[in-house]
Amino acid sequence: MKEPSSSPGRTRARKDARGIAPDVRKRRERRALLGLMAATAVLLCAAAGFRALMLGRPAEEIGGPYTLTDDTYHVVMEQSFHGHYTLLYFGYTHCLDVCPLTLATVTAALDRLGARGAQVVPVFISIDPARDTPARVHEYVTSFSPRIVGLTGDAQAIRNVAAEFHVMVRPRQMTAATAGNYQMDHSSMLFLMDGRNHLVSMFPVDSSAEEIATRLRNLLPAQ
Repeated sequence: MKEPSSSPGRTRARKDARGIAPDVRKRRERRALLGLMAATAVLLCAAAGFRALMLGRPAEEIGGPYTLTDDTYHVVMEQSFHGHYTLLYFGYTHCLDVCPLTLATVTAALDRLGARGAQVVPVFISIDPARDTPARVHEYVTSFSPRIVGLTGDAQAIRNVAAEFHVMVRPRQMTAATAGNYQMDHSSMLFLMDGRNHLVSMFPVDSSAEEIATRLRNLLPAQ
């Protein structure tokens, strides 16, 4: 006796271990991928827009006085670097990708300059004073290079210096699961300041170490 055959319209797709049919799973994966692509596009557009906005500002509008605490608990002001070029970057120690990559790239760029690299003091300014104590910042920056000066301060001091350099800072929405381990959105740019704390140039953070080194060779005074 023949078993009744199932009609195509009544055939059910085999479900996975979670009870989700393959076509449903594929639709969900496609939506997730599209969402990730859209978020990436937004971030890239935002970064490009910020870069264009900053490059369009007069040099005298970027930078200004600040009073912060370095990673050895000493008070540091912009005058503390008088006579030295500084390469400033705003970030935070819990950053997962852009910040560590930028500091590693800056370190490699200054190494490429050899003796001329000593003309530049790389400075990391934390935008996350709630978690970035001087001790935490010290541990972080020295993991890249002992020449990096790490700066932090109270919330108002950080807001002030970020405003001087037109740096956007925005903590991501926290949940019970992410409390204490939250991420932050912030505009990323390297600021080269001369020995009088005047802006010389800005570097996109996606520049390679060789690109940064080449530009610095052209911008730094001859020894």
